[in-house]
Amino acid sequence: MARYTGPKTKIARKFGEPIFGDDKSFEKRNYPPGQHGNTRRRGKKSEYAVQLMEKQKAKFTYGILERQFRNLFEKASRSKGVTGEALLQLCESRLDNVVFRLGLSPTRSGARQLVSHRHITINGSILNIPSYQVKVGDIIGVREKSKSLNIIVEAKAKDVSAYEWLSWNKDQLQGTFITVPERLQIPENIKEQLIVELYSK
Repeated sequence: MARYTGPKTKIARKFGEPIFGDDKSFEKRNYPPGQHGNTRRRGKKSEYAVQLMEKQKAKFTYGILERQFRNLFEKASRSKGVTGEALLQLCESRLDNVVFRLGLSPTRSGARQLVSHRHITINGSILNIPSYQVKVGDIIGVREKSKSLNIIVEAKAKDVSAYEWLSWNKDQLQGTFITVPERLQIPENIKEQLIVELYSK
């Protein structure tokens, strides 16, 4: 499966915010990338460009490819609630994102690797599909053999302030997906309405 493996700071600079987490390089140069740096004159963006930028930001933030993202949007548009909010809820419910939110990995790409390398369990069974949609009541844990991994040991040593929709037992290395998060509980700076407008054209 194709994944973006290029320079992350460059992408963060493109969007004007550290979407991949703490980034010292971004803090030093928090202006758009390009040959002329901060001195380049940039014209006003069109409505389409702004909408496309927001969609790209959401895709890079959650590490989702175009086809997967489009499928999530179609699923969100069929749901009863607000389409944009439902889209972000589906992104937040992905297994790799839940592992990241539980603090088992400092990045989403690291969380995806933990899942795909069979270190994570759902309700006691090993699951290696990062895009799996976690359901309310599901228990996310670390496989017994994997509890000695450095990244897991480091995660256990940290004090993780779990999100309201997740509970975390540090001693057992187990978390529970209590409820689907409301929009106000999702910390990502994404204007989901622009994405809905883009796909609705």
